[in-house]
Amino acid sequence: MPKSANQKAKLLVLKGIFERYTDEDSGLTLQQIAQRLQENGISADRKTLYSDIEELRQFGMDIVTEPSGHATTYRLVSRDFELAELKLLVDAVQSSRFITDRKSRELIGKLESLASEHQAGQLQRQVIISGRVKTMNESIYYNIDKLHAAISGDRQISFQYVQWTVSKEMAPRKGGQKYTVSPWALVWGDDNYYLVAYESASDQIRHYRVDKMQRIELTDARRQGQERFQAFDVAKYTRRLFGMFGGETVRVSFEARNSMAGILIDRFGKDIWMVPIDGERFSASADVTISPSFFGWIMGLGDGIRITAPESVVSQMRDEIRRMNALYRADQSDV
Repeated sequence: MPKSANQKAKLLVLKGIFERYTDEDSGLTLQQIAQRLQENGISADRKTLYSDIEELRQFGMDIVTEPSGHATTYRLVSRDFELAELKLLVDAVQSSRFITDRKSRELIGKLESLASEHQAGQLQRQVIISGRVKTMNESIYYNIDKLHAAISGDRQISFQYVQWTVSKEMAPRKGGQKYTVSPWALVWGDDNYYLVAYESASDQIRHYRVDKMQRIELTDARRQGQERFQAFDVAKYTRRLFGMFGGETVRVSFEARNSMAGILIDRFGKDIWMVPIDGERFSASADVTISPSFFGWIMGLGDGIRITAPESVVSQMRDEIRRMNALYRADQSDV
């Protein structure tokens, strides 16, 4: 590349040097900056460097000057993302089930480019999430983009919905028949992405796990169900679901120890109805979509909480307890 062309790129290269090699704790002297420029085929003297650095400051780069022994160092002390914010993003990427291992590494590599080389080493973090298994569906990364495009473009979609088989393979449901729905929102629940959509055949709002959606195609048909969705509260919908299993939604009453208050608020939000019974217990009620996951959640809380109404749900809870008791009877022969 001709020297003149290199000189034209000087400010861009200098900007990259500050972003890569300096931060709030690490700086470069003018001699070191000139050496970095020389490595890129660009010559610079002290006088022009003063002017160039001032140009970058005028551009908005927060470059500070600080005495260091007999020399002076220059540091870029602020960026679009602080190191703590990048660490948070790296942790989120590593712990997200819907992002494959390969995509996680790619994304973290891109996040590292937003920090200096000194800070990048701190982003090589290993987040340990108990029981966390990364998805193996590489296409989910692009499926989410397609779904956003369909929502913003007011288009219906068609897709195949799959499930795992005992042979550890994904097999289409309904014999491979395509689902056609109107997508309205993407939500995050139980460590997975879900599409909330309107199904005209049943005139219902339904949800689908995005990593189980394959061969997504945008159709030419405009979305339906706008009135349905406008009257639909996605936040309440996801709070009342357990394991994102669908089912009948009913108002369920509980009696619980005071120590259970935080658990119910975390699950149903601060709007949950709660009234003290005495100094140790309280009553509560919430809309719940009844499913095996809900009963499993109640059992997991032990004797700290019990369902008190309606009787139909109490009866289902008893049936579930009897079923589990029969499954684990001491005198039951091995299956």
